[in-house]
Amino acid sequence: MFAEQTLFLGKNLLPWLLLALGGALLVGNLLAVIRPPAAPKDGELARAPVRRSLTMAAAGLVATVWAVASLLR
Repeated sequence: MFAEQTLFLGKNLLPWLLLALGGALLVGNLLAVIRPPAAPKDGELARAPVRRSLTMAAAGLVATVWAVASLLR
């Protein structure tokens, strides 16, 4: 009677979203530490806070590894 329904982006939607968010968190924070802006605008910091950026990058690494492990199992 009803057609078989498929899930949006398959059964692995949450691991794919976690991979995207974790990867963006990791790469974005590492790049903020490695390559600060050449000429910061008014009201912006000259450098990113290193300890906070590295902590957030570590959280992104954990999320990325977790997502990859979930996708590979």
